[in-house]
Amino acid sequence: MPHPPLILAIESSCDDTGVAVIRGHEVLSNVIANQSVHENYGGVVPELASRAHAQNIVPALAEALKIAEVLPNELTAVAYTCGPGLMGSLHVGVAFAKSWAWANGIPSIPVNHMQAHVLAHFLGPNPDPGFPFLCLTVSGGHTQLVKVVSALDMSVIGETRDDAAGEAFDKVAKLMGLPYPGGPVLDRLARDGNPNKFRFSKPRVSGLDMSFSGLKTQIWQFLQHGQQEDPRFVEANQSDIAASVQASIIGILLEKLEGAVTQTGIAEVAIAGGVSANSGLRKALFSNAERLGWKVHIPPFEFCTDNAAMVAMAGLKLFETGRSFPLDIEPMPRLKFN
Repeated sequence: MPHPPLILAIESSCDDTGVAVIRGHEVLSNVIANQSVHENYGGVVPELASRAHAQNIVPALAEALKIAEVLPNELTAVAYTCGPGLMGSLHVGVAFAKSWAWANGIPSIPVNHMQAHVLAHFLGPNPDPGFPFLCLTVSGGHTQLVKVVSALDMSVIGETRDDAAGEAFDKVAKLMGLPYPGGPVLDRLARDGNPNKFRFSKPRVSGLDMSFSGLKTQIWQFLQHGQQEDPRFVEANQSDIAASVQASIIGILLEKLEGAVTQTGIAEVAIAGGVSANSGLRKALFSNAERLGWKVHIPPFEFCTDNAAMVAMAGLKLFETGRSFPLDIEPMPRLKFN
């Protein structure tokens, strides 16, 4: 019986340098080099991100191979994120992955970052989703409802028309004076707050599309008004504000997900992307599942945020088709889903 393919993967779409090795569906290593430099600026600085990728990628590769106990000549292929993402960051990962694969005489496979998030569900100990399923993919840069017919047959049936949900979390946290990245901090504060203390109106968007720009502006005006009345307003109501904001954003997401289930008749649902690590979203999803009879899938925490293991899984699925990819593929910061 032949051995499963050994896939090395490089992820560099934003500010985390990821290198992973998988054997079939088994994750042998999943190294992530975080970039703390952005904390000083309250957000990702693209030029600094690309420089940090250039510094981190070789040590991360060496560490991933060491942990996996794999030699370069044992690898089957190299998968890499070619988009969407920051152009400078993508350039570093794409150039490195293609040249390293070529030097080692193995194929290189370009991967769509958002499709890789969906395929993160096929990593780790959790049961795989059954096809077809719906995936709500929520990150700092994207918010999409995806109909997944197979590992290589996916289509976006709804998405944000402006800001992503993750961006809304981070921007509100910044307005509240919380440290970067603000989404996880907001989540922690929300656990001790009253989600019904402050109410925000939902944007009216038809179909399965979403919008978070207006909600973000509404919250900004609310915070400004509160601080005019009392300079300590945010500090005194921190947990309640966090809980109310989180409840509003999650409410929009789950309302659209419920609409997608009704429209498609698919009751097997999943969430992916960095915001799928949010405890409030997970709790609300399981609550809806119990009420509506959904079957729910959530990746392990380490595969929710940007990581190379999910890129390796997407690369594996493409490798299994027998397709070959040229070396002149360029990074595509606005790469479309399909």
